[in-house]
Amino acid sequence: MAYWLLKTEPTAYSYANLERDQKTVWDGVTNNLALKYLRSMRKGDLAFIYHTGDEKSLIGIAEVASDPYPDPKKKDSKLAVVELKPKERLPRALPLSEIKAQSQLKNFELVRLPRLSVMPVSDSVWKLLLEFAKKS
Repeated sequence: MAYWLLKTEPTAYSYANLERDQKTVWDGVTNNLALKYLRSMRKGDLAFIYHTGDEKSLIGIAEVASDPYPDPKKKDSKLAVVELKPKERLPRALPLSEIKAQSQLKNFELVRLPRLSVMPVSDSVWKLLLEFAKKS
């Protein structure tokens, strides 16, 4: 199993929407590196859902519910999608400012490549972020 981080603008689609819908097709990824990562996702992987915009926080965890497949809404077969289902909301939203304040996360893609919408998360970073989200 691999770990990922997926970004979304909460005014377009939030973690609350995913909880309500119970499943969604994660589409709209067009950046080449983000698409490469999306195509590496596999059913059963887990992903942090990160709200962009004013929130800039990790909100919850989703489970990848399908292997990647071509975006059925686009004629461009280079674009891919995966299906997601909600797994759990984090105990608290974990703001980007707290993530950036951790020296052990300085090389994490969320800090290094802030515009990337899909990125891998190492096992050690996944565990750290879960620990930070549990602290009040």
